[in-house]
Amino acid sequence: MKKNHTDMNRNKVLLTASISLLLWAASGYADSRCEIAFPDIAGYTTLKCDFHMHTVFSDGKVWPDVRVEEAWREGLDAIAITDHIEYLPHKGDIPKNLDRPFEIAGKKAEELGILLIKGAEMTFDTPPGHFNAIFVQDIAALEAKVLLDEAKNAHQQGGFIFWNHPDWQGHEKGQWIDLYTTMVQDGLMNGIEICNGSAYYSRAHQWCLEKNLTMVGNTDIHGPSMRLANTDKDHRTMTLVFAKEKSLAAIKEALQNGRTAVWCEDKLIGKKEFLEPLFYASVTIQNPLPSNNDIVVDLHNRSEISITLDRKGDTGPKTIVLGAKGTTRVKFPLQTEPFVYTVKNFLIAPEKGLPIKLDISTVFSGKTK
Repeated sequence: MKKNHTDMNRNKVLLTASISLLLWAASGYADSRCEIAFPDIAGYTTLKCDFHMHTVFSDGKVWPDVRVEEAWREGLDAIAITDHIEYLPHKGDIPKNLDRPFEIAGKKAEELGILLIKGAEMTFDTPPGHFNAIFVQDIAALEAKVLLDEAKNAHQQGGFIFWNHPDWQGHEKGQWIDLYTTMVQDGLMNGIEICNGSAYYSRAHQWCLEKNLTMVGNTDIHGPSMRLANTDKDHRTMTLVFAKEKSLAAIKEALQNGRTAVWCEDKLIGKKEFLEPLFYASVTIQNPLPSNNDIVVDLHNRSEISITLDRKGDTGPKTIVLGAKGTTRVKFPLQTEPFVYTVKNFLIAPEKGLPIKLDISTVFSGKTK
């Protein structure tokens, strides 16, 4: 009996120590932010954003201010909490109040320097499906019986509206329909979520290019985020917004003018006019070492994503992989002409990488490209 009592005391001590360690670790985790390295491009600040997430006020699993804390820890600059308008499975426990999540999260967002955008998800059977309206003023006033009326209400409030996860109920139900054409013509669809979580919708990517719609990518997160760190392949899907400054008004202006790229898994997806300057802002050519008919250089990648280059010209290494936030030493034949490559994982169209040139000769005059 004495032995059992001793064992019980030992177990209590071990349990207390374990709890204390967990609390200490949790405290450190809560105070640690994972910075995301994507450089600014000429004239614009690169902001990391997630415009689609849920709380207990619809079908999410966390309180609204938790979404702000998660965003801060994971290196974001701006978020939109977009609870469903029509689908409220917790309403028996949490009264329907469509504007309340924004009110609750606001204080924490101000404290942590996260830009909080007011939004909601307009939720209808597919088709037409789900649409997010962000930068709205009064979510309760959006509610209507059909999508077109809700979208009109959001548009009247100055909202930015995008189609969510087009293929979430299958390729066939995600077809483009006449209603979408009407919405685009009337300014009621401004963008499409080309990535939702780890899903990339190549067809939606092409629609954005053809119809001049803004590309966004988001988590659509429902449960708590337990992420401890980011890697170049394992990270929160997000929209990079090229804004004139870090402000709500600047983000809205950038979205309205299509200045975005989407980071999903190991891919960056966007228009050439933005991916090209982002590449050249990320990759610099350093430390040339001529040797006979070759030259060795360091290619430094200061971005968060590993970059894969495939040769398209006749000379140079066939494939070059530039690790995220790292330096890769590469040998090139000595020549004055630039080396021609395609950035395989910078997609300017479905299955089409970004064409770039590495002008190695410029390092001799102290320039980088």
